[in-house]
Parts: sequence; C-alpha cells; structure tokens
Amino acid sequence: MSDRLQKILANAGLGSRRGIEKWIEEGRVSVNGKVATIGDRAEETDRIFVDGKPIKIIEQKHRHLLYNKSSDEICSRNDTEGRKSVFKGLPRLEKQRWISVGRLDYSTSGLLLFTTDGELANKLMHPSFQIEREYAVRVLGNVTEDKLNAMKEGVLLEDGLARFTDIKKGQEEDESANQWYYVVIMEGRNREVRRLWESQGLTVSRLKRTRYGSFFIPSAVKSGRSIELKGKDIRELYLMAGVEIAESPDSRGGRNRNPVRVKKQSDSDQNSQSNRESDSRSGPYAKKGAPRSGNRRTNLGTTKHHSQGDGAKPGAKGASGGQNKRKGTPRKGKPRQGT
Repeated sequence: MSDRLQKILANAGLGSRRGIEKWIEEGRVSVNGKVATIGDRAEETDRIFVDGKPIKIIEQKHRHLLYNKSSDEICSRNDTEGRKSVFKGLPRLEKQRWISVGRLDYSTSGLLLFTTDGELANKLMHPSFQIEREYAVRVLGNVTEDKLNAMKEGVLLEDGLARFTDIKKGQEEDESANQWYYVVIMEGRNREVRRLWESQGLTVSRLKRTRYGSFFIPSAVKSGRSIELKGKDIRELYLMAGVEIAESPDSRGGRNRNPVRVKKQSDSDQNSQSNRESDSRSGPYAKKGAPRSGNRRTNLGTTKHHSQGDGAKPGAKGASGGQNKRKGTPRKGKPRQGT
C-alpha cells in the first residue's frame, strides 16, 4: 500500500516530516530513479534514495524517551563550541534515529521527549495541537499584577502575539530579590518564555520545563538522565497527538511491533474513557516514578504537585495525567535545584 514519501521516511526514523519535505524540495530524494517532488507517494518496496544513498525501509518498533535536560547541554546534535549535546547520552539505535520533540535553550533545563516516530514528533510539536508546556521560572525584578495580566492577555513580540494561559506565584527566596513563578504556554517558539518576561522589563535567571502535556519529570530521573516509555505511557503519548493506538502485548510488559493506529475517538467517547481512567497508572515502572497517564480532561488545578530534586513530582509519585488543550493550573512552591 502506497503512502506519502515523507511519511514513510519519517516513520523509518530518518527525520521529522517537515525536515524530510525540505529534503524533497531540495531534490535530495529520489524514488525508482526519479527525483521526488512534494506529494509523491511510494511503497516500502520502492527503491528510495537520499543524497544518492539507498534507503532500506525496515519495519521496526518505535521507541520513546523522557529526558531530564541539564542546564549545560545543547539540543543540537553537534555544536561548534564543543558543548555537550543531549543526544550523546541517549540509548544507541540501529537504523533509526532519535528525534527531539521541540528544543530547550542551552541554559534551560527540564523535560524533553524523544521518539523515533517522525510523524508523532511532528504532531506533538505542531501549534495546532495546543499542547501545554509548563515551566518553573525564577524572575529578578519588580513583578506587578499589571505585568502578570499583560502576559496573560498577550504581548506582541517580533514573531507575533504570545501569552501565558496561566501564571501562579511560587515561594519567594529568603533575603533575595528573586521570585518563583509557574507558567503555562501552549506553543514552543524560540525563547518565548524568556521573551515574554523580558517584554515587561524582568529578567529570567533560571528556567526549567516541568511538564509537557500530561508528562512530568519523575523524581527518579535525575538531571542528564532518561527513562524509556513503555505500555500505557506510549498510548498516552500518541493520544496527546490525537492518535488512538490499539492495545498490544507491550502494554503488559511484553514486546510489540510499531503501534497499530486506529480511528480517533469522538469527543464523547474520549470523555467517557477519560472518566474511567482518571485514577489509572500506566507502565511497569509506575511505582518507581515513571510517567503515568490519567484523566486528560482534568483541570490540573485539582492536582497537587511540586518539584523535588531534579524532577517534578505530583502528588505521591510518578507523573500526573492532564488534558492538553484546556488551560492547566501550574504548581505552587519552589524547585530546590536544577533550574
């Protein structure tokens, strides 16, 4: 069965769909001896070449990671300044590649997601999915209600209007001009969190991403370390991208092939299922602090959660589920380190 060329190559882990589309536009991809164009379709049995090198499409199980970035790592694969890359410490792959779901600035720490599924990565990053990103921010300067309201109502930056969907005050540092805040934003433009605060004459001295959609940093995942997502955590990852995947043996701790995608549920069906799963935990490592999925339509304001050590930990343990399109309420308190 034929499929879009960029989708086939993205699913093979060669890159994101957007990146591969650029390769096609540059004439770097050919199919059966003919230079490909945007819109071309192919089958996995076709002879596909990138930069003149044959690409053998082998169906492999996709893998997914949650990574806790430290503030001295860069999100690029290579750096002219010789700084440490987040990709250096990731598990080795054969005939696949890790794709970062978004990026964090060099001095920003916290949660990063990685996947070998290029199409999934593209959906998780696309602005139309409105997936919440929550950050802990240490701010230097005179923070007033007018400034907070301005950032929630929207500020016109050089690349368009930007806003926080919610801001909550954290704990003030003793004898310090610094103040902690927790903010929620629905997109991932370059330095957007920092630029919003800077637009109000304020300086961000520390910044840490504590949540992406319904995934938090488990307390067991220290700075510079990762954990591989399993079972229902993988299912939750695809649900954030609007894709329902069929149950597989991997949900019970066994092995599986690539997720089988089925028709997306209606809103009423999703509501019903979410209510049934509101207190569920997922994955064989849930008791050890791995992410767990819960009610994706629950307002996070009803969930007590805070940061401990290098990872953010809601409630008792693990990561807390939360919906990814409605406004969430950030945590109260102050991270102890790592931001």
